[in-house]
Amino acid sequence: MRLLKIRRAGDLYVSNGDSDSVSVLNGKSGQVKQTISLKPYRSAPAGSDPDALAVSKDGKMLYVASAGNNDVAVVSLSGSSAAVKGLIPTAWYPTGVYLNTQNSKLMVTNAKGLGAGPNREGQYVGNMMEGTLSMLNVPSRFELAKYTVQVKKNNAMKQADAGGTGSKVVIPRNAAEHSPIKHVIYVIKENRTYDQVFGDLGKGNGDAGLAGFGEQITPNIHKLSKQFVTLDNFYADAEISAQGHNWATAAMANDYTEKNWMANYSSRNRGYDFEGDNDAAYPQSGFLWDNAQRSGVSYRDYGEFANYDSAKKQWVPTDASIGSHFDPNYPGWDLSISDLTREAEWEKEFNTFIKNNNLPQLEIVRLPNDHTSGTKVGKLTPQAMVAQNDYAVGKLVDAISHSKYWEDTAIFITEDDSQNGWDHVDAHRTESLVVSPYTQTGKVDSVFYDTASMIHTMERILGMKPMTQFDAASIPMNRSFTAKPNNAAYKAAAPTYPLDKKNGETAPDAKSSGKLDFSREDHANETILNKALWDATLKAKKGAYPGKTK
Repeated sequence: MRLLKIRRAGDLYVSNGDSDSVSVLNGKSGQVKQTISLKPYRSAPAGSDPDALAVSKDGKMLYVASAGNNDVAVVSLSGSSAAVKGLIPTAWYPTGVYLNTQNSKLMVTNAKGLGAGPNREGQYVGNMMEGTLSMLNVPSRFELAKYTVQVKKNNAMKQADAGGTGSKVVIPRNAAEHSPIKHVIYVIKENRTYDQVFGDLGKGNGDAGLAGFGEQITPNIHKLSKQFVTLDNFYADAEISAQGHNWATAAMANDYTEKNWMANYSSRNRGYDFEGDNDAAYPQSGFLWDNAQRSGVSYRDYGEFANYDSAKKQWVPTDASIGSHFDPNYPGWDLSISDLTREAEWEKEFNTFIKNNNLPQLEIVRLPNDHTSGTKVGKLTPQAMVAQNDYAVGKLVDAISHSKYWEDTAIFITEDDSQNGWDHVDAHRTESLVVSPYTQTGKVDSVFYDTASMIHTMERILGMKPMTQFDAASIPMNRSFTAKPNNAAYKAAAPTYPLDKKNGETAPDAKSSGKLDFSREDHANETILNKALWDATLKAKKGAYPGKTK
């Protein structure tokens, strides 16, 4: 139990963010009298995220802001047992609910407001999203019924159907069906938008003018997108890495994470404790490795939720639930270590799994260097770091596609978030790929997908249940797959940009980049970093950085 407490007639009302409920406590004894569920349906997993309360002056009604469901639950306190009477739609992520003294007006603060929208100026996505205040009359019974219908329509909170793929089902729709794909390799990268990389792809909805890391820098992911499936309507569910690595591994970021990342990202130097370092940031159902453990799915982690232990001289998991299912020689976050070093370590183990015929069903592989180190003197240029990352991805796919496991494997590749980029559709739209014999079609799939969709698809393939309301309700990536596999192998493209090129003294924004801290994820000031990336990649063809610098 946590967050706000409201006193009414001696009772206390406590919102339980991680368990989607409100506890009613006797004000004198402290004993729980009742627990009010805020789940959108009886068997719903976590995700409602109640985080604010208000009680009417007469003590008859309780209003609860559910940040995850973008609504305010109206709870009747009359009678012996409190009950939810309806829902009021809000903007994105409501964090406060208030009543005027006459109990006639309801005010709701929405932390993420109306979202971000297009980002042609290379702004930091966190600065683009502005909170809003909603003001409305306390609804009548009739109005509340209409509002409730609207909330349910907005959220579509039920388990999505994967749909069919002809006579041969690739993405199972239920427990009775089984996928021909038996192994999933999940690659998590850092901080790029769709246009920033794929704007010049020549297919799909891209803006070539915004492709700062286009085909000259990223020949492999361009080749992969053209050869397999192009995802031009895929969005990161997070704004920054603190949420991003939670969304990418747990299909949600809980209220602790959402409320605390701003202090870390606003140069106030709050500690970064969002990747296994603090139990408070753990979603109720844990992470993909917990889900795999519950489901009897074998798994192995490479660098995700990992820190270097100088005493042991190896990398260790920050989340104890990963157990021994990790490679101690695979580096986690450290931008000074090449992604090619990471890929070589992964490939070393992969070859052992081939020899022993025991490849885990799920592998999570972190390749973070497309984050870049800005234009810091002596560090690799942004283009070199992204090119290095691109080649590592190409080599990983090449290795898998030339192995005996290729015919029953799918490789899912995405960014944890898209904060360091520009995009003409939305600042959350990001670079993602699904590589498999079952996606080798060369087609464009423009269905709306997000991080939760990718996780949901992997869960269905491996026979794992959804972890949250978000993956449960997301659209599985069914249209990216075909029932007729093409088993042709992939040949990695050689780099077309020098991988050892470093920033010199005259690099754009070298002085400001020199002050940035890259020791942990996103410790660097994102506005300064975004300007450096723009000046290094787009200034020559697009002119001076158009975004806000403060």
